[in-house]
Amino acid sequence: MSANLRIAVIGMGNVLMGDDAAGPYVIETLNARFQFEYGVEAIDLGTPGLDLTPHIMGLDTLILVDTVLSDGPPGELRRYEKSALMRQTFRPRISPHDPALAEALTLAELTSACPRRVVLIGIIPEKCKKGTTLSPAVHRAVGDAVDAVIHELRECGAEVRFRSEPRRPNIWWEEPASCMS
Repeated sequence: MSANLRIAVIGMGNVLMGDDAAGPYVIETLNARFQFEYGVEAIDLGTPGLDLTPHIMGLDTLILVDTVLSDGPPGELRRYEKSALMRQTFRPRISPHDPALAEALTLAELTSACPRRVVLIGIIPEKCKKGTTLSPAVHRAVGDAVDAVIHELRECGAEVRFRSEPRRPNIWWEEPASCMS
């Protein structure tokens, strides 16, 4: 890959809302198992609104991972490209999950700083309600989503290597809470 290319893999979702944590879970899994070359980063942004815009401006490639409302069984993956994402209608942001993705892409496009290549790897959730664990179906889909992200990275010429010593993903939100006396 050219040293000048900038690629971001961004996980989105609320880790306190069950399957909505799929994006952050995938990012933690990627960072635990793989090393990325300079210019490639994998980050969890939680539930951004228009504050997503500065994170995407100036990138060559943007790969997003999030839950998506779509027909199909829980855990099934969907792949969306930039043109489909930008066709979404703007609507008021009424929940903490509404990422304002179409608005952020449009704003970046208006400033000529939108990534040329944008892909969303979506996972159909089973439940997005209060809780800190993924449903079994979405948990099983994490590996497929990781594979899909690695495929997208390699398609745009990024070098991805397995870590010589993989670590356990830091899924801190699933850890039991401890109280200090």
